[in-house]
Amino acid sequence: MEYARQTVDSNILKGILNIPPTLYNKKVEVIILPIEDTTKEQFIHANKRQIGFWDGPEIPDSFFEPLPEEELQAWGL
Repeated sequence: MEYARQTVDSNILKGILNIPPTLYNKKVEVIILPIEDTTKEQFIHANKRQIGFWDGPEIPDSFFEPLPEEELQAWGL
């Protein structure tokens, strides 16, 4: 798998990414990994979709509650 890896000044990233203030004015390493193959055909198909509101079931308020400690640990957070 190809990837890009670069060390940059975090101030460059402020306007691009939402970085924590503790990383301001520091050199940081940025690693870009592919997650999906987006070919021209996929973009054409995506542009044909209608813009609108989601017609699925309503999202319950519990969806926005913090994750349990066990789940956070499983993600290494």
